[in-house]
This record gives sequence, C-alpha cells and structure tokens, in this order.
Amino acid sequence: MTIKAVVFDIGNVLIGWQPEQFFDSVIGADRRRAFFAAVDLHGMNDGIDAGENFHDVLRQTAQDNPDWATEINIWHDRWIDLAAPLIDHSERLMYALQAKGIPVFSLTNFGIQTYDIAAEVYPFMRKFDRDFISGHMGVIKPDPTIYQMLEDGSGLSGDALIFADDRQDNIDAAKARGWRTHVFEHPKGWADRLVAEGLLTAQEAT
Repeated sequence: MTIKAVVFDIGNVLIGWQPEQFFDSVIGADRRRAFFAAVDLHGMNDGIDAGENFHDVLRQTAQDNPDWATEINIWHDRWIDLAAPLIDHSERLMYALQAKGIPVFSLTNFGIQTYDIAAEVYPFMRKFDRDFISGHMGVIKPDPTIYQMLEDGSGLSGDALIFADDRQDNIDAAKARGWRTHVFEHPKGWADRLVAEGLLTAQEAT
C-alpha cells in the first residue's frame, strides 16, 4: 500500500528531551542521580502526559518531597529548557513532506499545558496536518488505544502510515498494528528512510 501519511513523535525526534542531562548541567551529576532516585519524576511526567495538570502536579510533588522542592520547582519554572533544542533537520523534513502534499501527523506523549508552552517557542508544533497529543487523548504510548485513536481519527491504518519514534516500545506497538516504523536515532537516518520510501528526493531530504 502507498504511504498516505507520515507520523512524527516529537520528543527526541523534533525537539530534545533529556531531563537527566539538563539537571546534570544545573545541579551536578551526583545530586541529579539522588534527585531522580528519590522522586519518581518520569512517573510524574507520565501523569502529565496522560492529561493531569502540569502546574498542579508539580506543586503537589514539591509539597510531597520538601527536601527536593527547589529542584522540582526548577522542573516547573525551566521546563522549556528541558524540552530543547530544536532538531532542525527533522523540522525541515516535516515541511518538505508537507510541501509535496504528504500529510504529517504528530503522535506524541505530551501534556496539555506543556504542549502550549512548547508551541510558543517551536512554531512547527501548530503546523501538523493532524495532532494526536496524549494529554488531550487521555492515554499515552505505548498503550494500543492511542494508536487505535489515531487510526479512527485519520481513517488510515496499517502500512498506509509510517511512524518515527525514538523509543523501541512505542515502535513495537505501532509495528504490531502493521504500521511502517522507523526507530529514530538521528535525523539523517530518518531522512534516508523517507528517501528510501520514495516520499522525498535526496535533495528534498537535506
């Protein structure tokens, strides 16, 4: 079947998402390791990505972990510094696909409030042909439900879709539904895959 739409994850595909690296630079690696061991920050973030209010969750987490309140408030106040930098080659690929009339969808684990914060800095986030944002959908990857919701919402399924994500578990869930998939490691590899699929020329994919 011909590919009818290209699906992009956002974190670590279009913008960076490396909280440990950020906190290493701010509080040092030793304290960061202690912080992440003491507070379930990834679990906290999963709740936000599933639709919990970012500001309320961070406030409650700081109250529940007073010894780490300063660091938790950094997560809140400097959140946009965690979601950085722009992966500009991936952004160019998105626009190149759209310039050829190929729809580009997002399928991303992202909170409601944090998506709005990021979209102020990264305009591409308002330019997908279809948005599938976990916070609004109430479910996160790799739950099969979120993939079903994209299929139902777009009317596309199976190998009519090609999906790039940096996490193998998210890729495996899409592959189980018959989607074409690409494990994203760097934008050049994604560009090469889009060329191999006949969606872009080598020049268009630069």
